[in-house]
Amino acid sequence: MPNIPPPFTAAYAPDDAAIAARLFPSAHLTPPQEARIDRTATRLIEAIRKRDDRLGGVEDMLREFALSTKEGLALMVLAEALLRVPDARTADQFIEDKLGEGDFIHHETKSTAFLVNASAWALGLSARVIQPGETPDGTIGRLVKRLGAPAVRTATRQAMRLMGNHFVLGETIEQALERGKPRSGQKPRYSFDMLGEGARTAADANRYFDAYASAIETIGKAAGHHPLPDRPGISVKLSALHPRFEAISHARVMAELVPQLLDLARRAKAHDLNFTVDAEEADRLELSLDVIAATLADPSLTGWDGFGLAIQAYQKRASAVIDYIHELARAHDRKLMVRLVKGAYWDTEIKRAQERGLDGYPVFTRKAMTDLNYVACAQKLLALRPRIFPQFATHNALTVATVLELAGDAGCFEFQRLHGMGEALYEQLAKDHPDIAYRTYAPVGSHRDLLAYLVRRLLENGANSSFVAQAADYRVPVPALLKRPVDLIVRPDHAHHVKIPLPGDLFAPERHNSGGIEFGERAALDRLLADVKAENTDLKPVTDATPEQASAAITAARAGFVAWSRTPAATRAAALEQAAHLIESRSAHFLAALQREGGKTLDDALSEVREATDFCRYYAAQGRKLFGSEVAMPGPTGESNALTMRGRGVFVAISPWNFPLAIFLGQVTAALMAGNSVVAKPAEQTPRIARAAVALLHEAGIPTSALHLVTGDGRIGAALTAHPDIAGVVFTGSTEVARHINRTLAAKDGPIVPLIAETGGINAMIADATALPEQVADDVVTSAFRSAGQRCSALRLLFVQEDVADRMIEMIAGAASELKIGDPADVATHVGPVIDAEAKQRLDAHIARMKTEARLHFAGAAPEGCFVAPHIFELKDAGQLTEEVFGPILHVVRYRAETLARVLQAIERTGYGLTLGIHSRIDDTVEAIIDRVQVGNIYVNRNMIGAVVGVQPFGGNGLSGTGPKAGGPHYLARFATEQTVTINTAAAGGNAALLAGEALAPYREM
Repeated sequence: MPNIPPPFTAAYAPDDAAIAARLFPSAHLTPPQEARIDRTATRLIEAIRKRDDRLGGVEDMLREFALSTKEGLALMVLAEALLRVPDARTADQFIEDKLGEGDFIHHETKSTAFLVNASAWALGLSARVIQPGETPDGTIGRLVKRLGAPAVRTATRQAMRLMGNHFVLGETIEQALERGKPRSGQKPRYSFDMLGEGARTAADANRYFDAYASAIETIGKAAGHHPLPDRPGISVKLSALHPRFEAISHARVMAELVPQLLDLARRAKAHDLNFTVDAEEADRLELSLDVIAATLADPSLTGWDGFGLAIQAYQKRASAVIDYIHELARAHDRKLMVRLVKGAYWDTEIKRAQERGLDGYPVFTRKAMTDLNYVACAQKLLALRPRIFPQFATHNALTVATVLELAGDAGCFEFQRLHGMGEALYEQLAKDHPDIAYRTYAPVGSHRDLLAYLVRRLLENGANSSFVAQAADYRVPVPALLKRPVDLIVRPDHAHHVKIPLPGDLFAPERHNSGGIEFGERAALDRLLADVKAENTDLKPVTDATPEQASAAITAARAGFVAWSRTPAATRAAALEQAAHLIESRSAHFLAALQREGGKTLDDALSEVREATDFCRYYAAQGRKLFGSEVAMPGPTGESNALTMRGRGVFVAISPWNFPLAIFLGQVTAALMAGNSVVAKPAEQTPRIARAAVALLHEAGIPTSALHLVTGDGRIGAALTAHPDIAGVVFTGSTEVARHINRTLAAKDGPIVPLIAETGGINAMIADATALPEQVADDVVTSAFRSAGQRCSALRLLFVQEDVADRMIEMIAGAASELKIGDPADVATHVGPVIDAEAKQRLDAHIARMKTEARLHFAGAAPEGCFVAPHIFELKDAGQLTEEVFGPILHVVRYRAETLARVLQAIERTGYGLTLGIHSRIDDTVEAIIDRVQVGNIYVNRNMIGAVVGVQPFGGNGLSGTGPKAGGPHYLARFATEQTVTINTAAAGGNAALLAGEALAPYREM
C-alpha cells in the first residue's frame, strides 16, 4: 500500500508580512541573472508595443476602451449580457442604456485594427465604417435614425460576437480543433476549456459531463501521435460537474463527483491527453484537493502522466498545495502536470472574507505579493521536475523572463497563454527560443456561455494595474515595468495593501467587525462542530409569567429607570461592548441553543450570533455620539442653547422566534443604550435563548434593575403593552399583532407612547431578460428557501420576464431540488424545520390551496416532523397572493417587458414595503424601479436576505413597519426624548465674553 498523505491542511488566511519575510531572502538573483532577465523582458515588451495586427485582438480593445473609463465599463456590461437577451425591446433598452453612459459621441477611434473599428461602428462610436470618409461626430440617435433600431441592434450583437471570437476558439470542439490546426509549420499545444457557469442543477451537471466526455473523445481522435506533454489537453471545472460543490456537502460530493471525475480521467488517459482540473475559489480548495486525491488513488490511472491541476499564486496556500501535490505524486509513483496561474477571482475573495469576518484574507491584497509568490512557486515547481511538469500561465513579460532564467537548460516545462491574449509576447518568445513550448488555453462554447467568462478576463487583464494594460501603454516607461515585486513591496510589513482593511477592521475606528469562520477551512469547521457538540443546552420547559408578574416587572423597571438613565453614556456603551465580547467568547453555547431550540442550520446560527454581536457594538458606538455630550446650538449673543437626548422610561421589547438572539438583543441593547430600562418578552417558542442573553447582559454590566425578562405567549405581551407605566414598545413580528399593539397604545390615557415596529412583507423580486440566469437562480434559492423561508426579508413573489421565464424557472426548480432538508445539527443541511407544528399546518394548508389554484413547478420531499419542503408555484396574477406566507414557498408571475409598470403597481397594491430584489443590467430600469416603489430595502443583482448591521439598516414601511431602521443611524433616537436647555447668560448684568473680545475695539476707538 502506498503511503498516502493525510488530507491537505494549511492556515487559511495567514499574515502577509510573515509570508513576505519568508520570501524576501530568495527574491533577488545574481546580478548577471537579473541583467539577462531585464534584457529578455525588455525585448518582449518592445514586441508587444511594436505589434501591428490589422485584424486586432483583445489587447487592442482594452487599449481603445480602458476599463477606467465609462466607455470601457459600458462595453464590458454589454459584452456580459447582450447576447443572452432574446427580445428586441429589452435589447434596445439595454443598448441605449449602456451607450448612453459614456461620451461615445466624441470618442475618436485611435486603433487601426478591424476588430476595434468594427466594434466602434456597431456601438455608435464612429460612423466612418458605415460610409467611408465620414467623421465620428454623429450621435447614437442619428445612427439609429439612419439605420433603424433593428439594424443597430443586429450590428451591436455582431460586435459582441466579434469580440467573443477573439476569446473563444470555437463554439464547438470541432470548430476549435479546426481553428487550432497548425499553420506555417507551427506545432501549437492547446488546452481546451469547455465554457459554462458552475452547475446549479443535476441536469446542468449531466450536460457538462457529457460535453467533457464528448470533447475528450473528439480531441483524442485528432490528437496525432506526439507523446506527452506535446499533446492537447482539456480543462475541467469541478463545480460544473456537481450542483452542490461546497464544503458543507463534502460527503455527497465525494460520493457523487469522484466517480464522475474518474470516468473523465480514464477517458483522457485512453487518449493520453493532458487533463487539468481547474482552480476554484479559496473556500473550495480543500474540497477540490480531496476530490483530486481520491481520483488519483484509483489504480486504473497508473502509468499515465497527463493528470494535472491549476494552482493560484494569489492564494497564500499555493506553496503548501504544491508540497501536497508532490507528496501525492510520490505516494502513487505518478508524474503530474501543474498549471501555475496568478488567479482570477481576487475581488470575490476579498469580499467573501470581509462578509465572513475572517481573521485575514486567503489571497494577497497587493499584486506585487502575488507576483512575488508566483516566482517562488515557480522555483519550487522547477525544482520538483520531472515528477512535476510545470505549466506557467502568464502574460507578464517580466514573469516570463524570470521563469526562463530560473528554468535553466533542463527543459521539462511549458508556458501557457489565454487565447486572444499575449499573442505578441509569445510570438517573440517563439522566435527567440524555438525550443521553449507554450500552450494556448482555449475557451470553447457558445457566445452566450462565454459572457461572464469574457468579462472576468477583461477585468483581470484590462485593469489599470495589470501588466497587459501597462505593457501596451507607451506612457509607462519600460524600466517601470521591470521593477521587481520585492522592490515594489520594499519591506515585509508593507506586504498588505494599506487601503484594504482586514475583515475585522472593516468598520474601524468606530467598531470592530464581528468574527466568523470559513466553512471551507476544515480545521476551523471541525473545531466549531466539536465545540457546539460539547455544549449542554437546557431544554426544560419554561414557566410562563402571569399577568401579575408582568406588571411587577414593569414596576421594577420603572424603579430602576432613574439610576440607569443617569448612568453616563460611556458606561452604558462599555457594557454593550463587553456583552459583544462575551457573545463571541461563548459563541458555541449560543450556536447550540439556536440549533436546538430555534431549529437553525449552522450557517444561519453563526450569522445570527455575528449579527447579535454587531448590534451590541454598533449601538454602543452610535450611543457614544448621540448621548455622550450635549450639542451646542447656534443663537444670539448672551445666550447658550444646548440639545441633549435622554431615555423615555420603561420600554417593552417583544421579539420574534425567527431571530431569537439577534433581534432580541438588537431591541434590548438599543433601548438600554438610549437610557431606558427594559422589560423583554421573547417569543414563546424560544425563551431559553432570551434567558441566556439576559444573563449575559447582566454579567456585562447592565443592572438587574434596568433589564427584566418576562416569558409567555401573546397574552403576556398584551398585558405588557397595555400597562399604563410603559414609555414605549419595540416589536418585531406579524402585521396583525403590530396593529393590535398600535390600537392598544392609542387607546390608553396618559402620554402618547411610541411604537417601533418591524413586520413582514410580500417581498418581491423582478428579473428581466438581461439578468444572468445562474445568478438569478442562486439568489432566488437563497432568498426564498434559506432559513426555511422563515425570514421577514425572504422572497415570496418572483416576477420573471416571460421571454426568459421558462429557462429561469427550470433552473431555480432544479437548484431547489438539490437542497438537503433535515436535521439542522447536520452541517450539510440547507433547509431545517419550521418553528412548530402550528406553522407547518398553516404552510401545508397554503400548499394544498396553491395546488388547486396555481401551476406547480416544484415540490420537494420533506422528512417526518416539522419540515416543509421548498415549493414553487406559478400564479396567473400577483393578486392571488394576498398575505405573507412565512415559509419556503415561492410564487412566480411572468410579465411582458412592456408591462413592467403593472408589476410595480402589483407590488404597491400589496401595501407592504420591506424588501425588493432587482435583477437587471439596465441601469435606467433599476433607477426607475427604485424611484417608483416605497420599499425599505432594495437589493440589486444579489440576494435579498442577510442585512448587515450598520451596512444595510433594516426595516420597512406601509404594512411592513414604522421605522426607523434597525441597525441604522436613526434607530436610537426613536428610543429617546430630546431636551433643549436655553440659558440667558447675560441675565447677571452683561455678556463678559462679548465685552472681553475684539468686539470691544470700536468702542475703544470712540
